[in-house]
Amino acid sequence: MSPVAMHMSDGLLNAPVSVVLLVLAAAGVGFALVKARADLDDRTAPMAGLVATFIFAVQMINFPILPGASGHLLGGALAAILVGPYVGALCVTIVLVVQALLFADGGLTALGANITNMALIGTVAGFLVAVALRKVAAKGKGGLAAVAFISAFVNTLLAATGFIVEYAIGGAGGVEIGKVALLMWGLHALIGIGEGLITAVTVTSVASIRPDLVYLLKGNTKPLEVRP
Repeated sequence: MSPVAMHMSDGLLNAPVSVVLLVLAAAGVGFALVKARADLDDRTAPMAGLVATFIFAVQMINFPILPGASGHLLGGALAAILVGPYVGALCVTIVLVVQALLFADGGLTALGANITNMALIGTVAGFLVAVALRKVAAKGKGGLAAVAFISAFVNTLLAATGFIVEYAIGGAGGVEIGKVALLMWGLHALIGIGEGLITAVTVTSVASIRPDLVYLLKGNTKPLEVRP
C-alpha cells in the first residue's frame, strides 16, 4: 500500500466490498448525472471541461510533504466550489476513470472505492463546508480564499476517512487498521494543507476575473459578489 496515495490499488479491498463500493459509486454518479443537467448550459459546460482538465493535470504533479512522501490534489472541493457538487462529482469521476484506464493510477477493481472517496465523499464534504461558510466567502477575496482552503482541507480528511472505513470493513492489504488510520490521517492532514492552498489560489483567481462562473458565489435568488 502506498503511504501517501489516496488512490486505492487492486488487492487492497476484498471482492465483496469492492463490488458494493462499485455499485454505490455507480448510484452516486448516476444521481449526480441527473441533477447536473440543471446546472449545465452553454456557459457552464466549458467551465466544467476546464475544471476536469485542470484537476487531471494537477493530480499528475506531486508536492512534497515529508522526506520521502508526497501528495497531490484530490480536487473535490475545488470542483464543487467552481461548478457545483453534481457537476463537480462528475468532473472528478471522469478524471479517476481516465487515470485508471490509461495511466494505471488506481486499480480497476478499486475504482468504485476511489470514486466514492474522492468524487462523492470529497466533493460533497467540500461543498457542504463551503456552503456553511458562504457568507464569509462573499465578504471578499480573503474570505473566499479562507473558505476554499477550509473546504479543501476537510475534503481531504474525509476522503481519507472513507479510505480508512473501507479498509476496516474489507481490507486485504495485510496492514493493521490502526496503522492505516494513523498513516492516512497524519499524512492527509499535511496533504490537506497543500490541497487547501491550491484550491484557494485557483478559486480566487477565477473569481477575480469571472465571479459569475464561481458556483459558490451564486445565491438562490441573488448572485453573491466578491468585494475587493
